[in-house]
Amino acid sequence: MRTRQTLAFRLLSTGLGFLALALASIAMTLWVTWQLEGGAAAVNEAGRMRMMSYRLALEAAAGPSARLQAGFRSMDATLDLLGTGDPSRPLFVPWNSASRTEFAEIRREWIALRDAWASGRRPATAEVDALVSHVDLLVSLIEQRLSGWTDLLRGVQLTMVGLAIVVAVLLTYAMHLMVLDPLRRLGQGVRAIRAGLFGARVQVASEDEFGELAEDFNDMAARLESLYGDLEGKVREKTSHLEVERERMAALYDVSGFVSQAESLDDLARGFADKVKRAASADAAIVRWSDDGSRHFLMLAQQGLPPALAEQEQCLPSGGCHCGNASAATAARSIPIRLEAATGGACARAGFESLVTVPVVLHHRVLGEVDLLFRGPHELSGDDRALVEAMASHLAGGIEGLRAAAAEREAAVAGERSLLAQELHDSIAQSLAFLKIQVELLRSARRRGDATAADHTVAEIDTGVRECYADVRELLLHFRTRTDSGDIESALRATLRKFEIQTGLAATLEMTGHGVPLPADVQVQVLHVVQEALSNVRKHAGARSVSVRVAQSPQWRFSITDDGAGFDLDDAPDESHVGLRIMRERAGRIGALVSVQSAQGAGTTVELTVPGPVATEAATPPSSLQGVTS
Repeated sequence: MRTRQTLAFRLLSTGLGFLALALASIAMTLWVTWQLEGGAAAVNEAGRMRMMSYRLALEAAAGPSARLQAGFRSMDATLDLLGTGDPSRPLFVPWNSASRTEFAEIRREWIALRDAWASGRRPATAEVDALVSHVDLLVSLIEQRLSGWTDLLRGVQLTMVGLAIVVAVLLTYAMHLMVLDPLRRLGQGVRAIRAGLFGARVQVASEDEFGELAEDFNDMAARLESLYGDLEGKVREKTSHLEVERERMAALYDVSGFVSQAESLDDLARGFADKVKRAASADAAIVRWSDDGSRHFLMLAQQGLPPALAEQEQCLPSGGCHCGNASAATAARSIPIRLEAATGGACARAGFESLVTVPVVLHHRVLGEVDLLFRGPHELSGDDRALVEAMASHLAGGIEGLRAAAAEREAAVAGERSLLAQELHDSIAQSLAFLKIQVELLRSARRRGDATAADHTVAEIDTGVRECYADVRELLLHFRTRTDSGDIESALRATLRKFEIQTGLAATLEMTGHGVPLPADVQVQVLHVVQEALSNVRKHAGARSVSVRVAQSPQWRFSITDDGAGFDLDDAPDESHVGLRIMRERAGRIGALVSVQSAQGAGTTVELTVPGPVATEAATPPSSLQGVTS
């Protein structure tokens, strides 16, 4: 199995080869240069021997001396240096057979001359010339070798120049083959893909990284060609799917908005049956309502059923057929019914072949059922199942909302009736009871023939009728007065104007501070307390004027003060206690506090303190009132 050669390996191998060649060439030039330097130093030392030979001949002619002995030692040292060489200088003779022979002759002749000069004999000039001639011949041999080394150095240098040129050309060509040409082919492929030619491919010319990249590019191009070839079909498929989802969401939003606006159960059921039939593309739709024990399912509305079948399906016992099955799982079910025509299936006999039942469930309690009928085979998909179940969930919420709204309206009516009964009981009923007593007294006076007592009783009855009439007018005033949701001041001024018209008393209103507006329900109760306090002033105080002071911060405080006769809190009349009890009950509904300050001849002040929003929500009606006993 052939090993895959990477581009990095090939570049590194080529570079290392060229580097080894360059290093060998440099080492060769360094070695030749070393040889040339050592040979040149040897030529200098050998040349000194000629001068030293003639100088020693002159010294020997003068006779033995210390200088002559020093010359002998210097000559010996030079011969030893040439024979052994000195790498530190560097100095060494480029030996061959001829140079070694000449060096041996030089050493032999020098020893003979040295011995002769040391013994005091004067050698002939010819002997000295023979030594010098051998030195010249040695120098000549060395120079010949140096000339060869010089020629070799020039050849190596010329070879290095040629090698550098060849290496540059080879590197350029290798770079072209291994890098530039693959990049060019890849660039052509990229430009072809960019131009939309997804059938373009790149030739795989190597097994290195560029080869892998070319293979990956070809795979990518094939993938793009495949995707692009089927792109229009996929776009159509995705568009169709998005359109179906849009229709489903529109149907769901339509049902949600319709359910939230339906005002009656009949309208809700009829509208929902029509919308779910169209959303599910069903041939008929039925909305059924379950009774409390889920024993029967009543048809609230239907769309698309034949009249005879609609009449027959008005009420179904639970579990009697596929529809109205309270024991079924709380999820939509698809049921084929096309085979039940022969066995008595009413829906199958009417031409329907498939049934989809969707339970209407709220808080794990079955409220009813939605049945969808199809005249052909039909199976719920996951999206269709989610849609009809979501629509059924909205229907359950709408039904429960209608129930809650009805209960709320019933509670509001009951509350109004209780309030009206309380008002009638605490005011008009007591006046009528008083008139009933006076009528009995009148009859008794007539039987006795007591005209004085009868006239007195008639006067009492007249006063009671007037007071009852005033109570009726005041009661009508209470129930007709409305508050502004953002400002109670206008309602208070309207109440005081009506009070002035009824009683002829002067009434003033003083507002201080700035506070958060009171909620509408709190304003109603506050206004009724103020009206009850004004009613007590009209009935019992005998006052000339009334002032109402309202402080809005740090909490709402309403003070109703009159300049009437006042009363002792412990000895207050029963009617005053009734009025105070009414004020206490109204204040208790909003968690407020009522206090009364009064004394004989000093007038009366009724003060209502309303807590802040947090305290109002958490408050409970107080069990007693400050300064008031019932």
